[in-house]
Amino acid sequence: MDLIQKVRNKERLTQEEGEALYDLDLYTLGELADEIRRKKYGKKSYFNINRHINPTNVCADICKFCAYSASRKNPNQYTMSHDEILSIVENSVKNGAKEMHIVSAHNPNDGVEWYMGAFRKIKEQFPDLHVKAMTAAEIDFLTRQYGLSYDEVLDMMIENGVDSMPGGGAEIFDEDVREYLCKGKVTSDQWIEIHKKWHERGKESNATMLFGHVETRAHRIDHMIRLRNLQDQTGGFNAFIPLVYQRDNNFLKVTEFPSGQEILKTYAISRIMLDNIPHIKAYWVTASINLALIAQEFGADDLDGTIEKESIQSAAGAKSSHGMDLDDFVAMIKNSGFEPIERDSLYNELRTY
Repeated sequence: MDLIQKVRNKERLTQEEGEALYDLDLYTLGELADEIRRKKYGKKSYFNINRHINPTNVCADICKFCAYSASRKNPNQYTMSHDEILSIVENSVKNGAKEMHIVSAHNPNDGVEWYMGAFRKIKEQFPDLHVKAMTAAEIDFLTRQYGLSYDEVLDMMIENGVDSMPGGGAEIFDEDVREYLCKGKVTSDQWIEIHKKWHERGKESNATMLFGHVETRAHRIDHMIRLRNLQDQTGGFNAFIPLVYQRDNNFLKVTEFPSGQEILKTYAISRIMLDNIPHIKAYWVTASINLALIAQEFGADDLDGTIEKESIQSAAGAKSSHGMDLDDFVAMIKNSGFEPIERDSLYNELRTY
């Protein structure tokens, strides 16, 4: 059967068919992805008012693509105290933030209590604030560092007020690519196991894919299919976030970068392949705000949020260190022909602009 017809019939695509989607021209792909997006959400584009906090850059793991960690090139090591973290949270809440997105390096000098205590104190002071924290890579690090099980760490997170998990640390699931990119970090099977256990506790999470470095198109499709398989089992993923690799200040010697077309094709294919993950997020921090706005026409229905400050991607060249002004963000979505919908972290609609 014709591939395009298969997509329109909502039939699930195989690895080979997923790879073949890349051979379609950009506009055909955009049209197919946009049809799916419009049936689900019309012209709605979701975002939230959030704050990213990266409490430490001291890292025990060495990933070739990372420009944030202080273990290699970066002599400016820092680790925030709980008071510093709380002061940031307090300011952000005054500015209207409803979610704290807390992701760190894997700091071997601070115990489990440094991580968990921070979440607990935030929740005690701001019980209504949504805490999205701890990537599967951080959870795996804590289990290795302190002799804990995944179950123990996940239960601790819930006890200390973590509401949902971000999707970081997935990178690319292919084992050979992973061995080259981030040897020693959480494996693909472990990443999937951690998210599965989190979903089994009735909690939700996101999933990412870092692309545009040394992976092939086939690796991207394989990555999506593994996520789709887990979502069939648990239904716990809210959003899929294709992250565009940032090229500055790291040890991955990539010379050819994906074109804007390749990035947009990848968003569109994500929307087509991932029939069971509700939202596709064009994370403007890695895609650039202009490309993220265009991605709304290629299957993406979420642009993340205002962010306020961001340290990890901006260390590698992304223009995100100071976040995005709310009025500007709303105006950009409107000017691109979409309807800005402020959401909470679990996609409940809070306000239509």
